[in-house]
Amino acid sequence: MSNVLSDDKKQQVIALGKLGWSLRRIEQATGVRRETASAYLRTAGVEVCLPGWRRRAPAKPAIQPTPDPGAKPAIQVTPDFIAPFSAKPAMRSTCEDYRELIEQGLARGRNGKAIWQDLVSAQGYSGSYQAVKRFVQKLRGPRRPEPAGIILTAPGEEAQVDYGSGPMVRDTQSGKYRRTRLFVLTLGYSRKCVRLLTWRSSARTWAELHEQAFRRLGGCPRLIVLDNLKEGVAVPDLYDPTVNPLFREVLAHYGVAALPCRIQDPDRKGKVESGIGYTKRTALKGMRFESLEEAQAYLDRWEERWANTRIHGTTKRQVAAMFVEEKPHLLPLPLEPFRYYQYGERVVHLDGCVEVEAAYYGLPPGWIGRSVKVQWDALHVRILHPNTNQLLREHLRQKRGGYRIEEEDHPKKMPFSTARLLRRAALAGPQTGKFCQLLYDRQAETGIRRILGVLSLMKKYGTAAVEDACATALDIGVYEYRFVRRYLERRPHPQMFLRQIDPLIRDLTVYRDFINLKIKEQAE
Repeated sequence: MSNVLSDDKKQQVIALGKLGWSLRRIEQATGVRRETASAYLRTAGVEVCLPGWRRRAPAKPAIQPTPDPGAKPAIQVTPDFIAPFSAKPAMRSTCEDYRELIEQGLARGRNGKAIWQDLVSAQGYSGSYQAVKRFVQKLRGPRRPEPAGIILTAPGEEAQVDYGSGPMVRDTQSGKYRRTRLFVLTLGYSRKCVRLLTWRSSARTWAELHEQAFRRLGGCPRLIVLDNLKEGVAVPDLYDPTVNPLFREVLAHYGVAALPCRIQDPDRKGKVESGIGYTKRTALKGMRFESLEEAQAYLDRWEERWANTRIHGTTKRQVAAMFVEEKPHLLPLPLEPFRYYQYGERVVHLDGCVEVEAAYYGLPPGWIGRSVKVQWDALHVRILHPNTNQLLREHLRQKRGGYRIEEEDHPKKMPFSTARLLRRAALAGPQTGKFCQLLYDRQAETGIRRILGVLSLMKKYGTAAVEDACATALDIGVYEYRFVRRYLERRPHPQMFLRQIDPLIRDLTVYRDFINLKIKEQAE
């Protein structure tokens, strides 16, 4: 039997049948199909009354006529009789053998499409998706889809991007399951998606995910539609949003323009929102993985086997077939990938340099105390004008503590800020002033930070202690900030310091000679 009724509904149908109701009337009153009601009535021995038929008393037998010698005998008339309907044989669903697995999938929140895919992939199920869909609807009831608008785009014109929550993946460091982030890029015409998983997000990660997506597609759309997340949009604005500089330059390298959505208007990128929801409900709902590589491999297999071969609900066409049409319209990829860099803002120090990862890089004169933009990668450091982004200086990367100053950037005369700093040192004490002046004469601009270091020691150890340390350095002939600092650190034990002074002097002398050699090479 295709449908099984509850006991209450079964008794209601039988009672109405005994009252002489027709099958159509029983269906209208109870909602039970006529075929089902007829089968139950027949099983209970209740005569079925069809619509338009009325119960009639059995017909009386015909009056026996006088026999005619030449006439044939009359045909025997049978009483009125309503032939019973033959009930259809019970049809058993092909999903009954997998009922337990289907119920487990529903308990985890997976939809009918995902359950059918799991049955085909893992259990070798040969039935159709419609059979699973009907069985799932029978277990939980039908749902009504909500209407939504459709934005039509030309092939290769637009792609929409966004983040969603990914599956739970075990972290190799903590050994616990962590929630990942799901990056989805959806082409507006074909609905072809690229789905990538990552642990965390940043401006560079966001840009790298776009680059990976372009490589996977084999081309680039002309426009990227995104919302106002901070990785892509530095300053959200209703009319003039500011795109993150690194993200903007990555897109420019590939010939793509960014179009942030209007604030609080996520419907503009409904295609990628739908793609994220489809992935979370179908592919990733209730799934856990032991590594990020395993999760990405599973997602790639699911993308190729199911997402690309499905018939899209809006276009009524296969996604892979539409992508074949759209791919020739994508922009070609550049020959080289984008060279990523870090960026920030720096204030030019008194020595005319900016600091990048504990190394110092010079600017042209006149920038002391002003803010500039800095970009750096593994090889170069670029200093840009804060307003026009004009390149002011480009230097090779230096190791920590190193300096890089162009010869033309050395000031022709002592800057006023440097002269004021030396006067401040002279007012602190004669030995301190003399030590700082010699420090500047020997190391020029590179010694300004060390002069500031000497003056900062006064806050911790006092003016008298620093004066004594500078006098000791002058007597020995070591004009280095490190000597003064170590002397003050070991001041409670001067004998111990004096025993260690010989190797310290040798180290500082070698360092001083190295600095003088570098200054001489720059002068030549």
